[in-house]
Amino acid sequence: MAVAVLLAAILALSPLPLSLASPSAAAAAADRITRLPGQPPVNFSMYSGYVTVDAAAGRALFYWLVEAAVAKPESAPLVLWLNGGPGCSSVGYGASEELGAFRINADGRTLSVNPYSWNKMANVLFLDAPAGVGYSYSNTSSDLLSPGDNKTAHDSYTFLVNWLERFPQYKYRDFYIAGESYGGHYVPQLSQLVYRNNKGVRKPILNFKGFMKLQLACEFDSSEHASEACNKIYDVAEAEEGLIDAYSIYTPTCKKTSLHRRRQIKGRRPWLPRGYDPCTEQYSTKYYNLPEVQKAFRANVTGIPYAWTGCSDVLFEYWKDSPRSMLPIYRELIAAGIRIWVFSGDADSVVPLTGTRYSIDALYLPTVTNWYPWYDEEEVAGWCQVHKGLTLVTIRGAGHEVPLHRPR
Repeated sequence: MAVAVLLAAILALSPLPLSLASPSAAAAAADRITRLPGQPPVNFSMYSGYVTVDAAAGRALFYWLVEAAVAKPESAPLVLWLNGGPGCSSVGYGASEELGAFRINADGRTLSVNPYSWNKMANVLFLDAPAGVGYSYSNTSSDLLSPGDNKTAHDSYTFLVNWLERFPQYKYRDFYIAGESYGGHYVPQLSQLVYRNNKGVRKPILNFKGFMKLQLACEFDSSEHASEACNKIYDVAEAEEGLIDAYSIYTPTCKKTSLHRRRQIKGRRPWLPRGYDPCTEQYSTKYYNLPEVQKAFRANVTGIPYAWTGCSDVLFEYWKDSPRSMLPIYRELIAAGIRIWVFSGDADSVVPLTGTRYSIDALYLPTVTNWYPWYDEEEVAGWCQVHKGLTLVTIRGAGHEVPLHRPR
């Protein structure tokens, strides 16, 4: 078994609708991607563009939908993917070096097919939120100086509601939210909004089935809200780290960026994703700044006065609200019967497996099935523990970006 197979098993647990309304909206047709620069031939459809979330502020979020490469994509579920940061691009990371349909080659101009793309089982929607991330923008400059968890969650929810008006065939479809890293805030917060807005609705258009979270360090007192003394100790430890990649301790660092160190702003530690090949960030930066790529995506339509970057320094520096704990949200959603899966790589020292287990322990959930190994081609690929309301799966040898390090 492998990550892609685990995903298939999760999505297969719910029955899927068998009917689909044909997309007819002009806006949806206009968003269809005919072909991306350097793209190999594929047998599935893709869409990208902007959805306005605040007309008065001129705030719009960029999305990339990769439809399922299955016989009946209209019967496949919809998965929303969110990367973390805060301030990092789901298009630049999730779609481009993890679970997306393509990987960007080292030339920064061509693409190769990802054989383990999640769109082999689901329609995958990548969202760049909040405004200021990737191609997402706001015409109100103060929006970039006042980002935070609350605004991100509400803008993401507004995006989903408005996006479904453009793509009504996805209304009532089985819907999941997934993400990693600081997505540990985004995913449960958005899930809570969806759940609360669905309460009392007989047939909600967001047919929310559950969420998947890669890593679960929910108690950020010792990292996100570290004391000055703790930060000083962290600096000493970081200096001793050398060329070890904290995001994947068993893999080499990129030679081009071997002197790069994680940023420290106002004592807060970024939870930025890096992958097995740390240089992939450079490939993405080159590709998404190409004019022909932006034209194919119908991106940067307002002429954003700054280059595309995988993560926004401005948003990170000015991030406002960041609750210390997500556990109250988990308790609410578990009590409501929302299905939750947590995946964690055991080679990630940034959001380590130990932190994930401590967070789960703090929920005091009854154990349904104790630790047991799962296998990939007769080798132990990780371990699993089933709690009442939450399932933890560890991925052996995977770093921070689990779908990159152990895609199968």
